[in-house]
Amino acid sequence: MKSAPVFEQGDHRWWTLYDQNEHRVIDSNVYIMESGGNAIILDPGGFEIFPYVFTAVTEVVPPSSIRAAFVSHQDPDIASSLPLWNACNDKIRWHVPKLWEGFIRHYGALDAEFSGIPDEGGEVIIGGKKLLFIPAHYLHASANFHVYDPEAKVYFSGDVGAALLSPGHSAFVDRRDPKAFDEHIAHAKYFHQRWMPSNEAKRDWCQRVSQLDIEYLCPQHGAIYEGENVQRFLNWFDGLTVGSAITRYL
Repeated sequence: MKSAPVFEQGDHRWWTLYDQNEHRVIDSNVYIMESGGNAIILDPGGFEIFPYVFTAVTEVVPPSSIRAAFVSHQDPDIASSLPLWNACNDKIRWHVPKLWEGFIRHYGALDAEFSGIPDEGGEVIIGGKKLLFIPAHYLHASANFHVYDPEAKVYFSGDVGAALLSPGHSAFVDRRDPKAFDEHIAHAKYFHQRWMPSNEAKRDWCQRVSQLDIEYLCPQHGAIYEGENVQRFLNWFDGLTVGSAITRYL
């Protein structure tokens, strides 16, 4: 996997780990926020790509500095590496949706320290920096959360904003090229139409998130939206009809 900086101000940093080396499973991004020598890893990946993720992590932060992990929902591509991370660092506190906690424990590491996120969301302090857990239920899981760093203006959006890109893709959607967004979003359309089930939940999320000050919208698959491309994505998603399987097969 490759690593790229997203934000840096003093010792407050965000990194993305992307373009995994294993192409037989869906390509997934992993994010790390570090402040004051303490780190949190977001959607740390699946069992199969753990060696690549761990190697990439060591290039940006010491694994022993990871104090917390965030899991947005229950899918194996983001949470099945839990027992491997726990074996490497059993001091990690796992922040997971409370609704999914009993399911996520099926991946193993029953002795791992869990902190269940209630439906209304919550917060965590890492190295003196406050991160907010933003509800994003039904996008696409019934209990689903994103992470917002109001100081860095970084918004980790999980599967919202995801695009299915070819190996070798860039970490960012090029904000300097007017055509780049349109070319990129073509790879995101089917994913959102098929994996997002609720138009009501989508509109509610778009309305709430549009009120936040976001410079970097960081999805779990594909490239990062920055600057004006954040609002372009929100406008596009707000106008998209999702839940396509309902009309296609029923």
